[in-house]
Amino acid sequence: MRWRIIELETRDACLNMGIDQAISEGIAEGSSDPTIRFYKWHPSAVSIGCFQSMNDEVDVQKCREEGIGYVRRRTGGGAVFHDENGEITYSVIAPEREMPRGIIDSYRLICGWIIDSLATLGISASFAPINDIVVNGKKISGNAQTRRDGVLLQHGTVLYNPDIRRMFSLLKVDNAKLSDKAIRSVEERVTRVTDYAKVSQDDLYKAMLKGFTGGKEHYIGGLSDKEMKAALQLSKEVYGSDGWNFSR
Repeated sequence: MRWRIIELETRDACLNMGIDQAISEGIAEGSSDPTIRFYKWHPSAVSIGCFQSMNDEVDVQKCREEGIGYVRRRTGGGAVFHDENGEITYSVIAPEREMPRGIIDSYRLICGWIIDSLATLGISASFAPINDIVVNGKKISGNAQTRRDGVLLQHGTVLYNPDIRRMFSLLKVDNAKLSDKAIRSVEERVTRVTDYAKVSQDDLYKAMLKGFTGGKEHYIGGLSDKEMKAALQLSKEVYGSDGWNFSR
């Protein structure tokens, strides 16, 4: 299998999700290559799993006041704050037939690429089923997956240096108030690259690029005109719509 690698780019929340779906649909119809893409979010944004309720999980009014994006993903999982300067997000999109059939096996494979990436920075991480990566028992990467029309989409984040306090001000985590006790509770469960390595975000990206491409036939490419047109349409008509984002 020959992979297309789309290098690190910055998009808004709706377009990031539109691109993932446009590539997935292109692979389903045979017009797009298996793809690994790396991206950031501008403005910072909150994404929720496809089975969650936006109003239950997110302080939507505060997001609007602060210019923070919000979007429902196609994948499951929980609400995530995507700090534009605090993480790098990846997507892996490929035909199901080319990936392990078992859900945990496929997570283990792709998460292994993140573990390899972190090892490049001297960070020893491990896979924690179903879909987390941990360092010293603390979560450093969360991941989510969906399979539709014969295509696997997995995306996730690697925490570089997220703003935990800001995250708590935007997410309704167990209806907890923004408090030092609540923040300490999260910090006890979550870790970040900067806790273990004095590296830049660009250093992390280069490590991820190496970890994800090692041993694979690949080329550096961009979106086709067809994919970009579809992504822009999906961004506006689906991911930018209240009908989708508040459908539960």
